[in-house]
Amino acid sequence: MAEVFQTFPDTIKPLLEYHDALLRSDSPLSIAQRELIAAYVSGLNACAFCFGAHVIMARAFGISPETIEALMDDPDAAPVEAEMRPILAYVAKLTNAPATMTEADAQAVYDVGWSERALFDAIQTCALFNFMNRILEGTGVTAYPLDPDALTEDDLTARRTVTYGDWRRRIGVLD
Repeated sequence: MAEVFQTFPDTIKPLLEYHDALLRSDSPLSIAQRELIAAYVSGLNACAFCFGAHVIMARAFGISPETIEALMDDPDAAPVEAEMRPILAYVAKLTNAPATMTEADAQAVYDVGWSERALFDAIQTCALFNFMNRILEGTGVTAYPLDPDALTEDDLTARRTVTYGDWRRRIGVLD
């Protein structure tokens, strides 16, 4: 992925800035919840790279890989917070059948107490990962090299503090 991003820095720099703004700034959704959405959408799209990367990021923020695997296997039975279920159903439908979205889908999210901002952040996270999944799959980036279960607590702690801007600068996509 770094090679692809280094080849096209003019468009990648603002894209990674958007990642930081969406995934790491203040939101009614926690970072863990946004990472869960990123992993779930990527799993629905069978994007192995983004799925692997965001399973690890979700783990770094407290969501177990087993929870995400259970979500992929059976969303109705997965051990996720009750208030996340309508958001996850929303992003699944938005990913798989966007033309069928209705006000009732949004109302289900509001009915469990989420705000319009929370729903919009979920929509943006869903859209971003549908977009990123297609960029990576389209450029042939199809495998993620790390095993989420093999990372130490120190590895996970380090991931909680690194921004997309940090990574962008590390790979040489500079300001």
